[in-house]
Amino acid sequence: MVRILDKAAVQPRRSFNLARSVTIQRSPSKSGIAAIAIRIPANSQPNRVDLVASVGVRGVTGIGQIRFRIFRDGKEIFNTLQGIESAGSEQNYIITFQAEDRNVKAGTHGYTVTAENQAANTRVDIVGPISFSGLAVKTRN
Repeated sequence: MVRILDKAAVQPRRSFNLARSVTIQRSPSKSGIAAIAIRIPANSQPNRVDLVASVGVRGVTGIGQIRFRIFRDGKEIFNTLQGIESAGSEQNYIITFQAEDRNVKAGTHGYTVTAENQAANTRVDIVGPISFSGLAVKTRN
């Protein structure tokens, strides 16, 4: 049996919108996508925080290699790499990924999602929608 400790969600963009597109920065720079805060009460061990992010992107040139990262309090806890094709193929994608952060200490923690393009001479834009959520639960001993 699990007990919910806290939950948070943010939806910075609700829909696909080319007019509001933002180019994902070239690595090592990072584009901030979304942030939430999760509070873990004292005496809540063991626990886990389940995190889910969805990001709408569009391939503009070449085949971009987008590294998505999740940070807790500025420390990377998860990353994944996604190839994004452009003209002549699919261009619009919704990338969804989830991560699990276990045995988080008591206190309020900031979780952030970033993206960076690791492929030279390519361009990938964030076009929406964007959502990021977290659910903290106390797990069995």
